Amino acid sequence: MKDTEKLQKILARSGYGSRRELETMITAGRIRVDDHVATLGERVTASSVISIDGHKATVRNEEDMPCRVLVYHKPEGELVTRKDPEGRATVYERMPFIANGRWIAVGRLDINTSGMLLMTTDGELANRLMHPSYEVEREYAVRVFGEVGEAKIQKLLKGVQLEDGMAKFKKILRRGGEGMNQWFHVILTEGRNREVRRLWESQGLIVNRLIRVRIGDLHLPKGLVQGGWMELQAPEVNYLRKLVQMPMVESAVVVSDTDQERQMRQARRAGNKHRQEMQQRAKESRKRKPGGKPGAGKAGTNNANAKKRRPKKRPQRQHQGGS
Repeated sequence: MKDTEKLQKILARSGYGSRRELETMITAGRIRVDDHVATLGERVTASSVISIDGHKATVRNEEDMPCRVLVYHKPEGELVTRKDPEGRATVYERMPFIANGRWIAVGRLDINTSGMLLMTTDGELANRLMHPSYEVEREYAVRVFGEVGEAKIQKLLKGVQLEDGMAKFKKILRRGGEGMNQWFHVILTEGRNREVRRLWESQGLIVNRLIRVRIGDLHLPKGLVQGGWMELQAPEVNYLRKLVQMPMVESAVVVSDTDQERQMRQARRAGNKHRQEMQQRAKESRKRKPGGKPGAGKAGTNNANAKKRRPKKRPQRQHQGGS
């Protein structure tokens, strides 16, 4: 460790969260250094005693911290948050266990967006990949409802004033579609909250599907099912580190062919489990009336005395010949 370093930087490197998350924790007074509450921008030394929520933090040197990165295929319906008060599924529930450190999401995808999400144990790498100054490209497949003329596309490429500042797409590619639903691939170099959706909505258009397919030169792996993850090996990890001007790692977790196949089986099981959960939630939702009580019938109906209606028998069709 250097003579002094910023508190949030060494905690991010040690796997306690991204710099942004740690800055929020410092502001909330959850982190202490020695005998006082930490402040934003505070610098610490190797002898400093750091605690988070009353628990002593283990600070690691950069060379002692393995840098692991996963590609996760996020399904719709999952949140990129550690805990949800409403009990909804989160991406962290899908991550493999690690004994030291924890997984950090590189940016966010909203609950209705699916696709490629990077997860890493290195908070500094996560912070740099998210920072707009490094201009890491993100590519999305987006289905838009409405008339998309050339004038609107030029506006989105030139720049649109949103409530949090100017925003624009670096590139927009048409990918076909039917009727009023058209597919596009869009590229931008920052990841503000719901930025892709807000840009299209600024032109009076509706986004009804959004999938992230690429970060930098890394694409969402073909065959990786929703709810599944794959671990990147050293060349891919070093590509990401070089992209944001970080030193290379000599080695990363070695993933054998057997491990890869096991990961794919886990991914398929996770995908099947996610689909079953979504189907169950949809089923429960259909059972609820507007008041929210399960099993309730239509308003004004006494379910206890309501007569059961037998479904009408449908005439059986006669099978015709042919293939």
